[in-house]
Amino acid sequence: MMHEMISTRVAYGEALAALGEINEKVVVLDADLAHATMTATFEKKFPERFFNAGIAEANMMDMGAGLSTMGYIPFCSTFAIFGAGRAFEQVRNGIAYPGLNVKLGMTHAGITLGEDGGSHESIEDIALMRVIPGMTILSPCDAKETRKAVEAAAQIEGPVYLRLARLPSRVFDESPFEVGKANVLQDGTDMAIFTTGVILSNVLDAVEALERDGHSIAVINIHTIKPIDRECIEHYACKCPRIVTVEEHSVIGGLGDAVMGVVEGRRRVAKIGVLDRFGQSGKPEALLEEYGLSMARIKERLEEEIK
Repeated sequence: MMHEMISTRVAYGEALAALGEINEKVVVLDADLAHATMTATFEKKFPERFFNAGIAEANMMDMGAGLSTMGYIPFCSTFAIFGAGRAFEQVRNGIAYPGLNVKLGMTHAGITLGEDGGSHESIEDIALMRVIPGMTILSPCDAKETRKAVEAAAQIEGPVYLRLARLPSRVFDESPFEVGKANVLQDGTDMAIFTTGVILSNVLDAVEALERDGHSIAVINIHTIKPIDRECIEHYACKCPRIVTVEEHSVIGGLGDAVMGVVEGRRRVAKIGVLDRFGQSGKPEALLEEYGLSMARIKERLEEEIK
């Protein structure tokens, strides 16, 4: 079956442009990557509300902070490695510490960035943003959810981190989007899998293959990493004997650790993600295989856990 494929970064640019139509307070800043982050879609419609900060991510964050104090809703965009990494101090001290209303739309997250290699593949950004007090973290699974996440981010008073991907990814059926509420895509009793972002497609394909052997597996889309849906996690920790997390991020500090923080030792949590290593240059499909995140590798790991 052929699925519609749209990159979440493309959906992000389109969502910003649509948001700009209905809210004149929305402004967009970029660090000289507008045609990669797709904020150029907004720039084309609203050039007077678009600001290119140049290759100066820290300056861009402080510009966004300043604009927010004047009543604007700034969306600052660049690659995740530069926004969450290089500009961390400005995000922490210039935006989050005073609780300013700035949105961080960070694209090209994870190893599927591909050929740009380990220096550009952000596998630490969720961990970095999770430890900042007051930071909301949204990690949409597809284009439809990205559009809803952008709309929701604009409604939140305070800093928001949006994690977006480079490659076209599968577009799923419409589902509800409420910040802080997980989406249960399918119920099950043998195992509960919590996942986030565009890796959801590989997870669902792996689960479909396993279910042919009679296993009952719940799949939960955690589009909000922070605040996380504690009620949903606790429900499945009681219901299912096996809990697994899958993320295109380090197993340190990301979704897996967030879920473990809720379960608090009452149930073992198996974490599937990037182990304690950097990314590398390669074709995205080859990298997913190398790092254990291809459909086949996820299926192998789930088979081990469900025995």
